[in-house]
Amino acid sequence: MKAVILAAGRGRRLGSGDDSAPKILLKFGGGSLLERHLAILHACGVAEAVIVVGFAADRIREEVARIGPAIRVSFIENPRFAEGSVVSLAVAEPVMTRGEPVLLMDGDVLYDRRLMERLVRTGIDNCLLLDRTIEPGDEPVKLCIRDGRIVDFHKVPKNAHDWHGESVGFFRLSPAIAEALAGRARDYVESGRGAMEYEEPLRDLILASPPETFGYEDVSDLPWTEIDFPEDVVKAETEVRPALRDDPMTGGA
Repeated sequence: MKAVILAAGRGRRLGSGDDSAPKILLKFGGGSLLERHLAILHACGVAEAVIVVGFAADRIREEVARIGPAIRVSFIENPRFAEGSVVSLAVAEPVMTRGEPVLLMDGDVLYDRRLMERLVRTGIDNCLLLDRTIEPGDEPVKLCIRDGRIVDFHKVPKNAHDWHGESVGFFRLSPAIAEALAGRARDYVESGRGAMEYEEPLRDLILASPPETFGYEDVSDLPWTEIDFPEDVVKAETEVRPALRDDPMTGGA
């Protein structure tokens, strides 16, 4: 199993300008998000990470060199990083089609190691992570459940469902589904839909597949946050980081 980490964006909603660092280099508790990702992946037995870079790519490479991670790290360049994240998924197609399980990860998440352990050790071949604690509004990507199965995956769901939670932005994909998702992302880009986010082709694939293809793990009991806005940085530092039981920067909470 290898991890594909999407880290090409500029992070405009965070107020990041041309001279700022990518979000994956934000530091909490003395370590960058990138350093935390690599340490947690290693602890969970993942041997390789491929990072899709774009904005300020050299700074990410420098951080990896500084860290000297215990797992193998390589890079894929997204020259169209100013567009949607579907382009990053499309350029990762050579990795997504190697016939191996893939952990697809947003780079801008602070989380407890147990969350990744749950994803790596799940018996669900194609698994999404779901948090029932979700803020109202159109910003969270919603994972919608009906009769125990995933029936929609969108910020503004269109299909009827019993309940929904927030998607963490980490996905375990079987070799076949990883290849199919990469192909759909390429189709999006080639058909002029490069401004879209990667959740769109993933939603298409979920809805087009037999109901039993995708499942989910509930991680509502574990601390995590995605970092998009300045207030998310505050939440990450004041609420999430102190709650981490397995913090790779300190060895514990």
